[in-house]
Amino acid sequence: MTEERDFDNFDEHAQNYRDTHNKVVEMSGADSDYFSEYKVVELLKFENPKQTMRVLDFGCGDGNSSIYIRKHFPNTSIFGIDVSDASVKLANEKGITNAIFKAFDGAKLPFEDEEFDLVFTSMVFHHIEHKLHDGVLKEIYRTLKKGGRFYNFEHNPNNPLTRKVVRECEFDEDAVLLKPSYNKEVTNKSGLKTKKLNYTLFFPRHKLFKIFLGLEKILTWCPIGAQYYIRAIK
Repeated sequence: MTEERDFDNFDEHAQNYRDTHNKVVEMSGADSDYFSEYKVVELLKFENPKQTMRVLDFGCGDGNSSIYIRKHFPNTSIFGIDVSDASVKLANEKGITNAIFKAFDGAKLPFEDEEFDLVFTSMVFHHIEHKLHDGVLKEIYRTLKKGGRFYNFEHNPNNPLTRKVVRECEFDEDAVLLKPSYNKEVTNKSGLKTKKLNYTLFFPRHKLFKIFLGLEKILTWCPIGAQYYIRAIK
């Protein structure tokens, strides 16, 4: 990690990101699309899929998560932002209806106060220097409506397999994983109030483990899941 790194720019990985990610997660028994969709499905535990909402996909990358936001929340207006111009270009080329993607500087969100009902981010904060987390979260707080929800999905550093995968992934070279306790603390510091910290992905997705997958819904408290997410409210 270099001192000048603030917010990792994925321009050099954008074109081959999905192929690379598929290779990285192959051992799990699922593909890159699966990991994009499962996070959006988690939102259905708390959000009404028929509700009309304005959603910010923060760190949208190539727009893969927004595909599933559109699928499961058809009445949303989606706004995606990322520091990678190349990724944003790919997102716009996907032709997702009622979705706008644009690049930003990684610091100031190009939106007015209280624009969004929901902010979603997936595997982004470990690519942002810790010293910037507070400022980014305050921007998210600013752009959320009163009562708006923030969902932040992250890798779980308590899981040894997760740490191995991150170490071996070329676009995670500079990643610094967030401890769940730190993530909760910095989120609350912004003014957002953490309501849930749920752990996910306890078993591989191979058919052999299919009978165990149903147990994951009762293991969300267990801090060894491969990933976790915070649900916070303004």
